[in-house]
Amino acid sequence: MKETPKETMAISKFKATCLAVLERVGRTGEPVLITRFGEPVAEVVPPRKEPVAGGWLGSMSDRGRVVGDVILPATDPSEWEALGLAPPR
Repeated sequence: MKETPKETMAISKFKATCLAVLERVGRTGEPVLITRFGEPVAEVVPPRKEPVAGGWLGSMSDRGRVVGDVILPATDPSEWEALGLAPPR
């Protein structure tokens, strides 16, 4: 269902306030009808929202890779004593 514009604006006023009108339409989603000598010549409407395919969950699943053992400690257990830490049992 197409929404009818609630605001009508003369082309001369639109030319003078173009950036503000575009920002307002984008922010509010309300279309503006532009007229010349009372006849419609254009309609400023907000952009369509494209659906996101699949959402964000899993979007990076093919970007990373494991390069080593993820179970073993990152450092050798002999180095733990120097750090004042006890090795795991």
